[in-house]
Amino acid sequence: MKLTKGEAGPRAEPVAEATVPPAVAGSDIRASDADRDRVAEILREALAEGRLDAEEHAERIDAVYRAKTMGELEPVVRDLPAGGARPEPEPSPREYGAGGQAADQNLVAIFSAANCKGRWRVPPRINAVAIFGSVEIDLTEAVFPQQRVQINVTSVFGSVEVRVPENITLRSSGSGILGSFEVETHEAADGEAPEVDVQGFALLGSVEAKPKRGAWIRDLRDRLRGERREWMDELRAERHARMGELRAERHARFDQLRAERHERREERRDRRRFG
Repeated sequence: MKLTKGEAGPRAEPVAEATVPPAVAGSDIRASDADRDRVAEILREALAEGRLDAEEHAERIDAVYRAKTMGELEPVVRDLPAGGARPEPEPSPREYGAGGQAADQNLVAIFSAANCKGRWRVPPRINAVAIFGSVEIDLTEAVFPQQRVQINVTSVFGSVEVRVPENITLRSSGSGILGSFEVETHEAADGEAPEVDVQGFALLGSVEAKPKRGAWIRDLRDRLRGERREWMDELRAERHARMGELRAERHARFDQLRAERHERREERRDRRRFG
């Protein structure tokens, strides 16, 4: 169709622009409890090394546990050696995945001692060797990036001790050769709980693995110890009192015998004198 001068063609419809939600910046990511605990550990180390005084440490700890995002945690440790890089979010102990796996960890104690405890990331495999030494592996406060952890132990005239929390499944496939290989197997109520498998052998040595009991058991044990101590104190006091009574009775008896003997001696003397 040919348009004459002054006529307008068909009006073009406006095209709606697609809206893309803005990406969340790294500093705006919400901080987890694990992130706050990790930054607090950096501050504790700085206090122990003398990089912070007690007042600065208290102020920064308060800021850490009031922080909502990773961006609020970053300035707290920016001037400390371990906090130069921006803190990265740490997976919670319940988050498992192959991406968080680390290399094997080796703990070797030859005429010495080796231990791993506190809050640490557990690798998928731990190799513990104790030869005339001792190895301690404490998993009660550890973070499990993966669901299954294998611990290979070798104890020759040494000892290996493994502690796990009560909500962990503990299994074993080891043996003792003229030694002790004691693993208290435990099945967690949660089917998705981490699994710890202790394997290996003890040759004239010892391997022990068991769940670490809760605080209520420690409280009960302490209360029983306190009651036993009070009972022993009562028995000791009663025995001391009884010994005092027996000592007094014995002294009284000796005095009576001495008086009777003296009286008989005087009677014999009077008879000889006035015979």
